[in-house]
Amino acid sequence: MITETLRNVFKIGELRKRILFTLMILAIERIGTHIVTPGIDTAALTEGFRDLQDTLFGLYDLFAGGAFSKAAIFGLGIMPYISASIIIQLLGAVIPFFQKLQKEGEEGRKKIMQYTRYGTLGISAMQAFGVAIFLQSIQLPDGRLAVPNPGMAFQLMTMISMTAGTMLIMWLGEQIDDRGIGNGISLIIFIGIISRLPAAITDEWVQFTAGQRGLLAEFMLIGLALAIIYFVVLLTQGTRKIPVQYAKRVVGRKVYGGVNTHFPMRVNTAGVMPIIFAQAIMFVPSTALSFFPDSEFFMAMRGYFSMDSWVYWIIYGVVIVFFTYFYTAIALNPVEVADNLKKQGGFIPGVRPGRKTSEFLDNILTKITLPASIFLAVVAIIPAMLAKWFQIPYSLASFFGGTGLLIIVGVALDFLQQVESHLFMRHYDGFMKSGKIRGRR
Repeated sequence: MITETLRNVFKIGELRKRILFTLMILAIERIGTHIVTPGIDTAALTEGFRDLQDTLFGLYDLFAGGAFSKAAIFGLGIMPYISASIIIQLLGAVIPFFQKLQKEGEEGRKKIMQYTRYGTLGISAMQAFGVAIFLQSIQLPDGRLAVPNPGMAFQLMTMISMTAGTMLIMWLGEQIDDRGIGNGISLIIFIGIISRLPAAITDEWVQFTAGQRGLLAEFMLIGLALAIIYFVVLLTQGTRKIPVQYAKRVVGRKVYGGVNTHFPMRVNTAGVMPIIFAQAIMFVPSTALSFFPDSEFFMAMRGYFSMDSWVYWIIYGVVIVFFTYFYTAIALNPVEVADNLKKQGGFIPGVRPGRKTSEFLDNILTKITLPASIFLAVVAIIPAMLAKWFQIPYSLASFFGGTGLLIIVGVALDFLQQVESHLFMRHYDGFMKSGKIRGRR
């Protein structure tokens, strides 16, 4: 069935070109993650970065696809663009100018995209300067420096190289959106995370062949991974369908409305953003504490904020629950949804239009967000638990949950849904026997 579907994919000329173009762009992006910024001692950098994997720098390296730890020209990854997008989105919730742009349709979207590009350029330049300062500060116990010749010339070169690299990644993502298939930015993050999987599997195979883990334990790990992926898919795809009716309207000789439909309210409206925000916040104390001397007090504080501490897990989970509600409130405004329904002549059966509808939607959103936020917190903590209790390398444990798994599942589902839509338009069966994969929206 799957083999036949893959043949059908490459029978369609347009779809074949889009997939091959997407693969070419992703290959270019991966090549850029191995081109090191001039002036770096790669051996010293690799050794110096080894102790920073569990800090904020390790999180950044995850989204940069390993390019940050190599100080590559793509070392900033796509995070400046994501940061600029989030800032513009938050500004749209409080500043009337951006609110107006969001309501102007396609023209407004183009203007917002242009402001996002400018924001990406500014954020990239500032972050690249900070990275240059950070790289110059790396010194090994034997006296070797990650940057043998520090100074203004190195800082300027790093700013130009990494800023240009980020803008190129952003352009590559837009090319996938226009001429490829799938969401370009999401696919770039996806391929960066997946690139770590072969090395993680190799490390696990070495442990298995060395007798450090038995065959039964390996099968249990595979079963656990499949179970977690199954529940993550349910969380990603889960929706609460709110019934909506539209009143009949007569315009000339045509009758509009009079249909029954539903408003899909996603269980996890916030997506992966709460975990990203929470990780960034939780890594700040551990990153800051790493610069203090090894006194008894600071060593104890580092222990509390290390990823294998139950104190860290509790605080981390609470922060994720908070940000799930926070980002859901930004992503879905019940008042705006109620107003749009009222303007279009729609109403929820048994609920009065206007304020009552917004209160009804807000009540449902609050109820379905609670289990979603708790599940997100559990998924985020699972990798640290596996690494501590079962001595699984964190490079492999990170694929059992956390940000990486949520991004992998979400992007894969979105990619398959777009491929399915192309197949259905040309009367081919999709990847599922039922012939349909539910979209993420």
